[in-house]
Amino acid sequence: IASVTKIMAILLGLEAVEQGRTDVDDIVTVSANASGMGGSQVFLDVNEPIRYGDLLKSMIVASANDATVALGEYLYGSDDLFVQQMNARAAELGMTNTRFVNCTGLPAEGHVSTARDVAVMTRELLTHDLYFDYSSLWLEDLIHADGRVTQLTNTNRLTRLYDGCDAGKTGFTNAAGYCLSAAAARGGMRLIAVVLGAETSSERFDSAAAMLDYGFANFRLYPAALTGTPVKGEIPVSGGDAESIPLLLGGDLTLLIPKGGETGVTFEAELPESLPAPIQQGDVCGTIDVLLDGKKVASLPLLAGESVSTSGIVPSLMRIWHFWCVGGK
Repeated sequence: IASVTKIMAILLGLEAVEQGRTDVDDIVTVSANASGMGGSQVFLDVNEPIRYGDLLKSMIVASANDATVALGEYLYGSDDLFVQQMNARAAELGMTNTRFVNCTGLPAEGHVSTARDVAVMTRELLTHDLYFDYSSLWLEDLIHADGRVTQLTNTNRLTRLYDGCDAGKTGFTNAAGYCLSAAAARGGMRLIAVVLGAETSSERFDSAAAMLDYGFANFRLYPAALTGTPVKGEIPVSGGDAESIPLLLGGDLTLLIPKGGETGVTFEAELPESLPAPIQQGDVCGTIDVLLDGKKVASLPLLAGESVSTSGIVPSLMRIWHFWCVGGK
């Protein structure tokens, strides 16, 4: 997957900031190993001091190998340990068909992934607001400590040419072909398109744009459930001062469905025949399965809409008296 690999490297770099392990204004000293990386680079010098945020920017915008290695060494002490953490994070995300051999995506035996796994790590990347400070930049100057200037040009041309595209990562090697993971948002809906192994650069961008076009034209977000929405009917209560209580949905759910496919969304409740008192408002009383075209896609809790106390001794005696003295005649 070539430099699409850097999605995971960038993700770890962003998570380190979010966890408080580092800050965008921290200064990193570039090692000889990082400075000597080939391929895409921003020409970092040995022992050059550089802001951590500038390393992230160089990775995200210009796919810089030297910046990627410098960031990994700063966070984990060595390039090898950085790669180990990349593989560990991939396993946590369920990327079962991915193995990283290096952090840059330069050709290496056994360095592989899949379109599905790339989409998974892209989706995780998009949860970090800091990423979007850099991802939409088109041209940006990187000013080195000695005053040199390296112009960064975004390798993902869809950020300039495709409506709503504000994220993504390109990659190319002879072995991998032309690769791309691109994300775009319109009308509150975000889609990810992944292309691996394209024969030309134009093909990867055109294919990704076509997939995004198809998604936006044919699918919509459907709010299937909203917390607090009353559920039709009530559930019986035994031993309480009320015979039944209303139920409320206990979760929000938005589904990505084909346009016009709302009729395919159905619900099936799983509830006991009755509930014993006492019951507190908000108690979980059961679940409701959400089905899309007959296939279960989610399960939400059903909550008690009211509180119910147990029947006291006086109401119980009154019921007994009523049964024997009135109902028994």
